[in-house]
Amino acid sequence: MTIDLAAYAKENGVKYFMISFTDLFGGQRAKLVPARAIADMQEDGAGFAGFATWLDLTPAHPDMLAVPDPNAVIQLPWNKEIAWVPGNCVMEGEDVAQAPRNVLRRLIAEAAEEGMHVKTGIEAEFFLLTPEGDQISDPFDTAEKPCYDQQAMMRRLEVIREISDYMLELGWGAYQNDHEDANGQWEMNWDFDDALATADKHSFFKFMAKSVAEKHGFRATFMPKPVEGLTGNGCHAHISVWDAPGDKSKTNVFAAEPSDESQTSELGLSEKGRHFLGGIMKHASALAAITNPTVNSYKRINAPRTMSGATWAPNTVTWTGNNRTHMVRVPGPGRFELRLPDGAVNPYLLQAVIIAAGLSGVRSKADPGKRHDIDMYAEGHKVRGAPKLPLNMLDALREYDKDKGLKAAMGDEFSAAYLKMKHQEWNSFVTHFSQWEKDNTLDI
Repeated sequence: MTIDLAAYAKENGVKYFMISFTDLFGGQRAKLVPARAIADMQEDGAGFAGFATWLDLTPAHPDMLAVPDPNAVIQLPWNKEIAWVPGNCVMEGEDVAQAPRNVLRRLIAEAAEEGMHVKTGIEAEFFLLTPEGDQISDPFDTAEKPCYDQQAMMRRLEVIREISDYMLELGWGAYQNDHEDANGQWEMNWDFDDALATADKHSFFKFMAKSVAEKHGFRATFMPKPVEGLTGNGCHAHISVWDAPGDKSKTNVFAAEPSDESQTSELGLSEKGRHFLGGIMKHASALAAITNPTVNSYKRINAPRTMSGATWAPNTVTWTGNNRTHMVRVPGPGRFELRLPDGAVNPYLLQAVIIAAGLSGVRSKADPGKRHDIDMYAEGHKVRGAPKLPLNMLDALREYDKDKGLKAAMGDEFSAAYLKMKHQEWNSFVTHFSQWEKDNTLDI
């Protein structure tokens, strides 16, 4: 049953709605709509000039309307008079094919036609910095091995607990929070869900973490590598496929009784799960253009050893059992963890590209290749034939452009727009003159 947003406002004391959409670069855009006007907006949408955001549109395009998805509405726990609601972008009565939430919705429907309902959980990592963003917020957070640091947790308890309290209030099933492997870094976890619900929660979580941090005088960043020499922000995704969506799901179609028939079934991954994993492995180099979308992303996945001793990020297309040094690990029956994505990933495109690659693998009965159970950080040089992940954003974009199957699965209009806008971003980067250039070539 669809929620009536006007009635929702009256019942919950909501005075304003933030109708929000996410652009190609992961930027969250919104209009603040008084509750008195929400009935019309629920039907027709809030108007935006798409060219003013990171979408491949021009000033000549007609209004783009963000039509709210009322069943995804969230009342802000820290300001109950405002509710956030994600919108689906429409232009002249048709879905905007390049809009990330629309890309995901289409792929969810495509998977459902084949009886596959993807559920995911994500591990959101972020740093708490000073407002200027030039140093971590806690000057006493200096341990060489800071992961799970109890005292550092207590010094930032007011921020982490407030966010966790809000997730509990929202019914997300928040279950753990910890100081991560870098000084000033945190991870917060909540229950897995259907792919669209996870994407909406992921999007809202980033908004919430930033808002709560600002309230306390700090700055939360999901930038992949905000501090040189420290572990970067990952966004690991745990993936399973079920027989039905939501509460109707009964059977995990990735799960199987462990057997010795193959390296995947030995870990409790079904034949369909094996092929889905095969799709992820097959498209991994192109996947990086979506899962690692910024210039800075490649400071994380191709990083030298960090102060703590490990980057916790992959640089080679390999998979394993319960071993965190590979791109994919299978920690237990019925699911696997993709460790490639970073904190800059677009919440909707992350889920979309997982489904696109996985569907491709299932349809083609893709083989994930040999399982490697070695420590990739210490013995990765022993692996022969496994592709290296892209070294930079341009290489990733070229890999994506070459991968005709993945581009088509994500949608031709989306892929063309994404590649165009991202190439523009790369060109902007390479025309920038840096201090490094002066330091290293001024006297050549």
